[in-house]
Amino acid sequence: MTATTPATQRHDGHSAQEYDPQALWQKDKDHFIHPFTDFSVFKEQGCDLITDSDGIYVQDAHGNRFIDGIAGLWCVNVGHGRREIGEAMAEQATRMAYFSTFNNLSNVPATLLADKLAELAPAHLNHVFYSCGGSAANDATIRLVHYYFNRLGKPAKKRILSRNNAYHGTTYLAATLTGIASNNWEFDTLDHLVTHLSEANCYRRPEGMSETEYCDHLVGEFEATIAEIGADNIAAFIAEPIMGAGGVLVAPKGYHQRMQAVCRANDILYIADEVVTGFGRLGHFFASEAVFDTQPDIINCAKGLSSGYAPLGATLISDELYEVLSTPQGPGGVLSTGFTYSGHPVSCAAALKNIEIIEREGICENVREVGPYLEERLRSLSHHATVGDVRGSHFMMCLENVADKETKALLPVEARVGDRVAFEAQKRGLIIRPVGHLNIVSPPLIWTRDVVDEVVAILDASLSATTESLRADGFL
Repeated sequence: MTATTPATQRHDGHSAQEYDPQALWQKDKDHFIHPFTDFSVFKEQGCDLITDSDGIYVQDAHGNRFIDGIAGLWCVNVGHGRREIGEAMAEQATRMAYFSTFNNLSNVPATLLADKLAELAPAHLNHVFYSCGGSAANDATIRLVHYYFNRLGKPAKKRILSRNNAYHGTTYLAATLTGIASNNWEFDTLDHLVTHLSEANCYRRPEGMSETEYCDHLVGEFEATIAEIGADNIAAFIAEPIMGAGGVLVAPKGYHQRMQAVCRANDILYIADEVVTGFGRLGHFFASEAVFDTQPDIINCAKGLSSGYAPLGATLISDELYEVLSTPQGPGGVLSTGFTYSGHPVSCAAALKNIEIIEREGICENVREVGPYLEERLRSLSHHATVGDVRGSHFMMCLENVADKETKALLPVEARVGDRVAFEAQKRGLIIRPVGHLNIVSPPLIWTRDVVDEVVAILDASLSATTESLRADGFL
């Protein structure tokens, strides 16, 4: 990993730690199985080690400094190195790091956070079930949904409708909800529980179809799927307000409202996976109601909930569902699900301080002000030969790279175009995320217009260099 801005001093006054980069690289390669490892290159190249972070920057073991263009992984919303979050966690850890929340036990941070989430969420979502991250939140949600319908005497309502290219996690059931085919190559999934609908991909909608007609088409497919399976066999529909890892896909206008209306008409629960969109990424604490005018029965969140400072997930449940879930099955009956670390006090303390910072510093307002500028500036990159589409909203953006803009044909997989763009950006001091032929920009929510200008200049040069290398290698 190379960059043009080496650093040995953090902005917060801490000296950067010194490491033996080669020894760390070897230990990491020998022992750490990374999520989503590309073993075609890992065994030779290993990983770049990030050792320090500060604000919008991260630093590697060689002292090179980079603008963080992915917020860790969609999650460091308030930026890196927030001392007051660390202090809140330390204070809670020394007061009481952990105690069970099972049965009749609780703790102060978990209680205060549940109250705060009920305040921030749409008015009918007043109950919180804690987990340790987004995958676990989605997994736990489906278990609760099945239990809910069992309690109502509707045990046949088990099927969950998801979407192609949706991302809902990698635990066993969450991986089945996930509709990205490559995520589950050679992995088993619980296919009898999940049916996938078409993604809402406006860029690749059928030729000649207007956005309104495309929305009609998708809703019609939903209704036809319900008719085929039978509404009595379907428990819920789960959807990201904007699809994240599947390509930052923004559905046609009115899509979510209409899908929710179909759910309501068929006694199907509507679940919003706001693991990415929650806590400011689209300019609001929750996007479902504020941006898309929907009122989900359940909202799942994680990532920005604690800005990644501690693992934490939460399922926000409506009053109507809670009334059923909270009714004992009979004498001695309990809601027999949960996790050892449900409502972990240190994680909840981090989340409370994180939310305080978002509110105090007007970070949602910053996203609403700077986000449209980021969209505009990124779209200026459309002049590059390989940039077929620039899409997204606010601080959740994607560049789709193609071989031909007219036909939207993709480059061959072996061109590794997303990796090339990310590599060129990294050389110039910016980390973005490659996902196949896509490049995702999902930064900390504290970027300013000046930072946006710097980032777009780096991407401009990186895309030019990528085009040259693709031509030199015979891919263009």
